[in-house]
Amino acid sequence: MSTLDADLLHAHAQGDAASLVTLYQQAAAQANNTEAVAFYLTHAHVFAMEINHPDRDALRARLIEMGREAPLGPPRPPLR
Repeated sequence: MSTLDADLLHAHAQGDAASLVTLYQQAAAQANNTEAVAFYLTHAHVFAMEINHPDRDALRARLIEMGREAPLGPPRPPLR
């Protein structure tokens, strides 16, 4: 197990959302494929939203750029 994996497990066990935002961003930076990057950034974003972390908007923007999140816009008309 890598140090990063151990740190993630420890932060989860402690309920340390701020550390989880940072650690998941580090994991995304080290990931070797787009799927893994998106997975880690999504987790970072969820924890960032929970605590109103300063990286929240930047994480969402990255997910939008990757096509993993949709930008907010006007409501769509209902399907008929």
